[in-house]
Amino acid sequence: MQSDQRALLCSEYASDRKALDIKVLHISKLSSLADYLVLATGTSDRQVQAIAESVRLGLKQNYNLQPLAVEGMNEGRWVLLDYGDVMVHVFQQEVRSFYDLDGLWSEADELELLQENAANR
Repeated sequence: MQSDQRALLCSEYASDRKALDIKVLHISKLSSLADYLVLATGTSDRQVQAIAESVRLGLKQNYNLQPLAVEGMNEGRWVLLDYGDVMVHVFQQEVRSFYDLDGLWSEADELELLQENAANR
């Protein structure tokens, strides 16, 4: 599976749990960190955890893909799922605003999301 397809799948799984302001940024021209960043927002620690778990379980159960690392799941303020070429960041709104990854990667191209994902933006 191509990394862009995996990133879009992550955004779909995030959308399944009503994530807000979902973005998929293509950063490979700007950094060797990853090819894509998926950014999403939850309104509480429980929702952030549920969004991240939806992504993790969706990729595991449907595609047999496991993250290389998971950080922040217990706290639920900012969860990072690292799939190597795709990194998923799920934040609470105040944490997303504070760290401003959207601004940091503002030069990155943004992938167009599927219609149902775009409705949650």
